[in-house]
Amino acid sequence: MPTKIEKDIVSGQDTTGHEWDGIKELDTPVPRWWWYTLWACVAFSAVYVVLYPVYPTSNGSNEGLLGWSQYKVLAEDQAAAAVAQKGMRDKVAAAELSVISADADLLNFAMAGGRAAFGDNCASCHGSGAQGFPGYPNLNDDEWLWGGTLENITTTIRYGIRSAHDDSRISEMPAFGTDEFLDAEQINAVADFALSLSKGTPAAGKGAEIYAENCVACHGETGEGDKEQGAPSLKDSVWLYGSDKATVVKTITASRKGVMPAWAGRLDESTIKSLAVYVHSLGGGK
Repeated sequence: MPTKIEKDIVSGQDTTGHEWDGIKELDTPVPRWWWYTLWACVAFSAVYVVLYPVYPTSNGSNEGLLGWSQYKVLAEDQAAAAVAQKGMRDKVAAAELSVISADADLLNFAMAGGRAAFGDNCASCHGSGAQGFPGYPNLNDDEWLWGGTLENITTTIRYGIRSAHDDSRISEMPAFGTDEFLDAEQINAVADFALSLSKGTPAAGKGAEIYAENCVACHGETGEGDKEQGAPSLKDSVWLYGSDKATVVKTITASRKGVMPAWAGRLDESTIKSLAVYVHSLGGGK
């Protein structure tokens, strides 16, 4: 129960009648400056609601009497940047890739633009550092399924892999198990042989025979691969989906048909070339 209200002997202020462990609560009024600050904030917020967009509507948000929004500021800044960059972008779009690489100003501009475009369009699959993930190639090494020259990379970016574009690059590895070209025992044997190529110790036997009959046309007699048709080398330690036995067996059994979108029509020519220059610089290309 609260005690009776009385005056505090030290401050002379009335108490509220509440006491805890011998400590009495003073009934001190809120300072006037605090009330002034509160009502000034209330008045400011009322004016802000009228002048600026602060609450959602069915069409987005109210624009306010001033018609200002950060989206408009961003659009204006982007438009100004586009105007400032137009001269260099036009030069990059019109120049041959070899010319861009040889011209310091064009190269620096293309590298900066390519880095930004990579973050916006490519990092979600290849990683922010282009390190790749299972099924998404690492762009930091010198292993390129379709070739690593500037021209090769540009073509891949422009038309994609197994995309809907008419000029898309397409490679079709048979699903040897799903389509019943090979049985489980044969697949297991040829998987062992493929892994032995990667280790540099290819062995004769049933796996080698199956490889010679079914795989040489694309991957080559020694597993060197064929960039003309996107067939990977089996002689190195780079495996797009993984190099463990179970993964290789799965690849042979069901095939892999990863898709990269075609960026032609989605990105302009200057951006595509800038991306190619940037990606080429990551692994050095070939």
